[in-house]
Amino acid sequence: MIKVLNIAGARPNFMKVAPIYAEMKRRAGEFSPMIVHTGQHYDAAMSDSFFDDLGMPKPDVHLGVGSGSHAVQTAKIMTEFEPVVLSEKPDWVLVVGDVNSTIACALVCAKLGVKVAHVEAGLRSRDRAMPEEINRILTDSISDLLFTTSQDADENLKQEGIPAERVRFVGNVMIDSLLDHLKLAESSRIRADLNLAAGEYAVMTLHRPSNVDDKLVFSGILDALLSVAARLPIIFPAHPRTKAKIEEFGFADAIANSNIRLIDPLGYLDFMRLYSGAKLVLTDSGGLQEETTVLGIPCLTLRHNTERPVTIEMGTNILVGTDPEKIMSAAYDALDSTKLAAATLVPPLWDGKAAGRICDELIQS
Repeated sequence: MIKVLNIAGARPNFMKVAPIYAEMKRRAGEFSPMIVHTGQHYDAAMSDSFFDDLGMPKPDVHLGVGSGSHAVQTAKIMTEFEPVVLSEKPDWVLVVGDVNSTIACALVCAKLGVKVAHVEAGLRSRDRAMPEEINRILTDSISDLLFTTSQDADENLKQEGIPAERVRFVGNVMIDSLLDHLKLAESSRIRADLNLAAGEYAVMTLHRPSNVDDKLVFSGILDALLSVAARLPIIFPAHPRTKAKIEEFGFADAIANSNIRLIDPLGYLDFMRLYSGAKLVLTDSGGLQEETTVLGIPCLTLRHNTERPVTIEMGTNILVGTDPEKIMSAAYDALDSTKLAAATLVPPLWDGKAAGRICDELIQS
């Protein structure tokens, strides 16, 4: 039996760990899985509710690291996680995504000689100003098994000199969670509570420091949103950092007097129910680029690069940067077009079965 520590640090991690952990529990004769929550996202409204929605049990270990600078947070995760590894003696530690918890736990294991599997390996934005890019590159370089979501990720790893025998193309485990929970999300009352009809509103998420910490950049994005909101309501579940910047920069009145509806962050099922009925999604996150591709919903990514180019090549994602004119033009085109969803292709192995393939590979390795 293989003992696996599954590391969850931030909300995007939870959606990736949930189907893998569930698959391991189904295969109880092969796996002894544990969940380690680093506490990188420590607010109950933005963390614990996701565990509940995803049907995940209370973590076996909670490190409770909380917030801090990248250096402080990464170091604290390492010092708290090392005793867990020494005590539990796992066969594998499975890390997902690209947050500080990912690299911190992988580095501890590499130093201790414990095998590391990285889910969502090989994604590259080519932008080293993004902390996530550094985390991805370093985690991939020290992992023993690298599970990729798309074939361009395989090529990235090949170009970086990662031996092919360490790489496994297994598909996208985020889509496992999406397909597992779409039906369950129909029980959410979020659309009714907000008085929304499917296809008659847009959804917005914005949290990256490059977008919300710079007043000039944020102001330009907001100008574009105000224009788009004249066409249809934009529902904006705002991250606490983003809300604080809205107040600090004096944007609150403009938003309050517009068709942009600022709401608190939502749980996994409520948010899925919200964006799955949207006419348009605008975001700077990674996961929504993937989920909207599978659902055939036009997605405008408010960044100058993406580590998920397959969502542009095959899906509904359009990279628009932060230029207000480009955002508005792409939004109007998406709202007026009836062709985008019909032309969408779902990338290979984004079929809801990635967790099973991951478990198969762990057993065979």
